[in-house]
Amino acid sequence: MTITLDDLIPLFPLLAATLTVVLAMVAVGIKRSYLLAAVITVGGLLIATVCAFGLLPGANFQVTPLLIIDEYSLFFTGITSLTAILVALLSYPYFADLDDHKEEYFLLLGLATVGAIVMVSSNHYVSAILGIETLSMSLYGMVAYPSNSDKSVKFSLEASVKYLILSAAASGFMLFGIALIYAQTGTLAFESVLAVEETPGLTSGFTIAALILLFVGVAFKLSLAPFHMWTPDVYEGAPLPATTYLATVGKMAMFIVFLRLVMDTQALQLESITFVISMIAVVSMLVGNLLALLQSNLKRILAYSSIAHMGYLLIAVVATYMSSGSVGIEAITFYLIAYVIMSLGAFGVASVISSSTNEFDGVEDYTGLFWRNPILAALFTGMLLSLAGIPLTVGFVGKFYIFFAGVESELWLLIGALIIGSGIGLYYYLRVIYIMILPREQRERFDISASQDFAPNSALLFLSILMILFGIYPAPLISIIEDISTFVL
Repeated sequence: MTITLDDLIPLFPLLAATLTVVLAMVAVGIKRSYLLAAVITVGGLLIATVCAFGLLPGANFQVTPLLIIDEYSLFFTGITSLTAILVALLSYPYFADLDDHKEEYFLLLGLATVGAIVMVSSNHYVSAILGIETLSMSLYGMVAYPSNSDKSVKFSLEASVKYLILSAAASGFMLFGIALIYAQTGTLAFESVLAVEETPGLTSGFTIAALILLFVGVAFKLSLAPFHMWTPDVYEGAPLPATTYLATVGKMAMFIVFLRLVMDTQALQLESITFVISMIAVVSMLVGNLLALLQSNLKRILAYSSIAHMGYLLIAVVATYMSSGSVGIEAITFYLIAYVIMSLGAFGVASVISSSTNEFDGVEDYTGLFWRNPILAALFTGMLLSLAGIPLTVGFVGKFYIFFAGVESELWLLIGALIIGSGIGLYYYLRVIYIMILPREQRERFDISASQDFAPNSALLFLSILMILFGIYPAPLISIIEDISTFVL
């Protein structure tokens, strides 16, 4: 079969991201230049972003049995690439003083983005596993990246090993579940497991066991309770840019795979699967918010917060089956975008005042920040209030969307957990804000001049504009989401 240019056009974003990694690797091999590696990575991912959004109108291609290139996958390909660009901008000043080779960090970031793009375009177990493992293996390196430096964060290697072992266990669960599904369906494509329930010798219990094993692996990757134990330790031990990438692109890409899997397999038509997902949602919302109350480390607070936010998203997953139309998918899509904006902003503030030789992730480090850098403190406050779901922020609109999907589906238990969890979460977000407005300490914990780099501050300003804009006037984004969500049904 002859491959023409028309066959390759839908793959342009993926090819652009892959070529970016290759060019960066060649450039590093010829001459080490930290700036050049960063420029190639940002420039290549920018081309991938433009290609993805440019191809979006009317796209609906099945590229081999492995990849589906439709408007939904292209939209999240663009979001993934754009998020990676912002993480790269935040990373550049952070690693500038690292007393080790720095260029390979951008290779890992680009390679992780390639894996994430494959994930959001997957409707086949093979491509999903390839994408997940490409992303995960790159993240192992990103988390442990400064481990050879004597002045870097102390526990990066420990965090990487913990993430490696538990991520490998999660992949084992997923592969076992996939093997059982293949034994029943005879295919590795995402498709309904209900149509073959009457296969001789295979009962519905076999299907339920396979799907639960698969979901356990997904729950590990999304750090849903009770599979969340690795999350706070890995978030705390990893360098801030790696934590930021793991919390945003890593979670978003995994959730898109999970959404496609749930919709294509029709797993929610099995009451036991719906019950398991609902219970994990409740536990995640309550455990994540309650344990965050006990933390004094900012990265651990945001780690437990992410557990709760993934629980909120599961409400909309259950609503995709219980409600008519695409309101559940729309709620998931909007909330994922909101979560990425909020998490990037919150971790970004910590990144711009930190470096690979001196991280400031203790809550007490931010004492008096309002009096030392009012603009940075205002940006951080906005992101925290958005995470709490305060009106006029994108977080409020996202949480309201989730609430609406739950109410339409009459998921009263999940709605109750959402309200209780949000109330608890408000306390620890406000606690950080309160510490920032305390009187300025005479001995400042960090040099404010370290937060004046143009690139990361531009990224934070861009995120703050999106946070307010989509909180006040979300209609254009909602309109786009309504159009692309039909491709997942």
